[in-house]
Amino acid sequence: MGHRTDFFFDTVPILDRQRQYSGPIADIGTLNESSLHAQLKDLLAEDGDELEFALDGFVIDIRRGDLLIEIQTGSFAALGRKLDRLLADYRILLVHPVATATYLNRPPARPRRSPRRGTLHSVLDELVSIPTLLDHPNLELDVLLVSIDKHQRHDPTSRRGRGGWRTTDKTLRSVESRHRFCSTDDLVAMLPADLPSRFTTADIAATGEMGRDAAQKLTYCLRALERIELLDKTRSGFVYRRT
Repeated sequence: MGHRTDFFFDTVPILDRQRQYSGPIADIGTLNESSLHAQLKDLLAEDGDELEFALDGFVIDIRRGDLLIEIQTGSFAALGRKLDRLLADYRILLVHPVATATYLNRPPARPRRSPRRGTLHSVLDELVSIPTLLDHPNLELDVLLVSIDKHQRHDPTSRRGRGGWRTTDKTLRSVESRHRFCSTDDLVAMLPADLPSRFTTADIAATGEMGRDAAQKLTYCLRALERIELLDKTRSGFVYRRT
C-alpha cells in the first residue's frame, strides 16, 4: 500500500536544490563526517549561515541567527547530551534523512537497487531512544525522504549478515520530500483517523498505514508523551485510548 503523507501538519515541497553527487569516495573511518552528512549540510546551508560552529563545548552543523540546525544521519540516542545542554537556551532544528531508495555500489558491478526501503514511519526507529523529544518547545524535527548510494567493498571478515560487504560511505542522490514535526500533535497525527476510541497496535496495523512494529514504536512514544494512556491488557495486546 502507498504511504500517506497528508496526515502530517507541515509537509513541505521537495527541496529545490537537489543535486547529483560524484567524486572520490573515502573510507568512512577516515572522515570526520560521512559524505551524506556533508552533502545534506551543503544542501541546507544558506548565505550568511555559520558552519561547524563551536558552541558550549559542542560543534553545531549550521547556525542561522538564533537557530541551530543539526543533521543527524545516525542514532538519536547519541544526541542526548547535546540536546540536554542546548535546548534550554537555543532553538534547534533536527534534520534526519530516511532512505526510501538505496543503491548498492559494489565495484566493478553496476549499482543495483536494494530491496530495503524506508518510509516516513522509519523515524520511529530513532524516536524510541528519545521518546519525549518532540515535547520541547525549542525543538522541531525535519524528516527528509531521500535516495542514496551506499558504497561498499568486499571484506571477508565482515559479519555473515552483511554477505562479506562492508559499507565505506553513503552519498546523496536526491531529496524526495521534507516533513516537519513541530510538536507532539504531529506525532499524534500518525495515528489513523478511523481508530476506535479503544484500540490496540493490531488495530493500527489493520488500517494498512503502518506495520505492527511501527505501531508498537508509535504507541511507546505517545505513552511517554502522555498523549495516549494504557487501559487494559487483553489477548489481543495492550488497549489504549487518546488522552
